[in-house]
Amino acid sequence: MKRIGVTGHRNIPAEAYTHIRTAIQSVLHGQKGSLEALSSLAAGADQLFAVLALDRGARLTVVIPSGDYEDGFDDPAELAGFRRLRDRAAAEVRMAFPHSTDEAYYAAGTYIADHCDRLLAVWDGLPARGLGGTGDIVRYARERGKPVTVIWCEGVERA
Repeated sequence: MKRIGVTGHRNIPAEAYTHIRTAIQSVLHGQKGSLEALSSLAAGADQLFAVLALDRGARLTVVIPSGDYEDGFDDPAELAGFRRLRDRAAAEVRMAFPHSTDEAYYAAGTYIADHCDRLLAVWDGLPARGLGGTGDIVRYARERGKPVTVIWCEGVERA
């Protein structure tokens, strides 16, 4: 079984959304055989990837950074999306952090990078805005020789 993990921005600019969605679909549908998708189901790239992976027939493994992770969802629709996807997951891994901190996010991101065969990064190429951000996880994966596929829409900046 091929394992693909995701790291990515929570805010995907509207002008980049279709391009990013299509690129993720292309990667997922280009895989032969069974597929496992690893995601923390954060708003934005994580949830989009999980939806597309499930649509492709992948087995979803959710990596939860902390015990209070759900409290970090400000938008009720994003929290509902998290819960719907978590309910469809075949497996759940919980990091041993009681509270959502940068360290918890970093631990979840590195877990995904360590347990996938390829990492998809919905990433604008800029440094992380805090420990555990997309740039940090991409750097971590690359330092360990993990194949990383960066998906972004050239010329678009995230908010």
